[in-house]
Amino acid sequence: MANAGDDDELETPVLRPLVWIGNARRNIQAFPEGAQKIIGDELQLIQFGGMPKDAKPFKGVGSGVFEIALRYDAEAYRTVLAVQLGEKIYVLHAFQNKSKKGIKTTKHDIELIKKRYAEAKERAEYEE
Repeated sequence: MANAGDDDELETPVLRPLVWIGNARRNIQAFPEGAQKIIGDELQLIQFGGMPKDAKPFKGVGSGVFEIALRYDAEAYRTVLAVQLGEKIYVLHAFQNKSKKGIKTTKHDIELIKKRYAEAKERAEYEE
């Protein structure tokens, strides 16, 4: 016999919408097909409230900014997103990391991410 509270356990997950900032979507579409699939799956996991094992906080930009770091075919791909700006998830930047100093993100990419984070914050305030 079912308990009255059982309905709470069967709630339909809410899929949070993605908002693409700048050319982030086009950049992901330029990744190899396998890398696109993995990034897409990880973005969907985040949309449903999960967090991929290879996502980590992206420091120095703002609270709730994460980076998905992917190694694929000996190349490094990065996707940076903001998850704590209202109900939406803002994909700020996606790029192939070509840094000559290990995995360090270039200054140009960091500045672009900061600029797009500010834009995402503004859009989130406007949309609330």
